[in-house]
Amino acid sequence: MADTKQVDETADAKRAAKAERTATRLAKRISTFSQAHGGAEGQVAHLGERGARIVLVGEDGGWGDLVAPSVEIAAKAVEKSGITVHENFDGEFAAKVTTGPYEWTRMAGIQVGGPRNT
Repeated sequence: MADTKQVDETADAKRAAKAERTATRLAKRISTFSQAHGGAEGQVAHLGERGARIVLVGEDGGWGDLVAPSVEIAAKAVEKSGITVHENFDGEFAAKVTTGPYEWTRMAGIQVGGPRNT
């Protein structure tokens, strides 16, 4: 019985260490984005079984996203990076995003007769 408990504790410790490394790696990427865009804010959205999406919006209007394996890891990553996190992607936060011709083509170009995304 003791052997099983020890194996479970070892497996849990390995999972926790892996989650910590993943959060640290994501936090570094968030910090790099923030530095490149004069600061950043973010929002974490649950993606179901795929994990969580971290949407980043820079002070210059640039945006990007990252995918984390879980909401917990995503939350830890944004906490480590020190950025402001929003509950929702709406209102003033969404208005900070700057889009250009590339984004409009990718998002709606095909549907409204724009150039193909090939």
